Amino acid sequence: MTVVVNTHSEQEEKVLLAFLDSLKYDYQTNYAETFLTDTQAEEILTRDKKFAEGNSTTKTWDELKKELNSVYR
Repeated sequence: MTVVVNTHSEQEEKVLLAFLDSLKYDYQTNYAETFLTDTQAEEILTRDKKFAEGNSTTKTWDELKKELNSVYR
């Protein structure tokens, strides 16, 4: 059986994991091996906000690859 739970805060996550541990349930988390620093996370949120407000643009993956190829080749 698979159950997916999306917690809304770090505190909720801690409580849920403590509960599962207390009942000796086997479970897996999807924690990444790497984490963002606070500065990196803030930068992502800032850029996302600018994009949502229409103050920035995006490029397709093909456009980015083309630009990278022209710089590194």
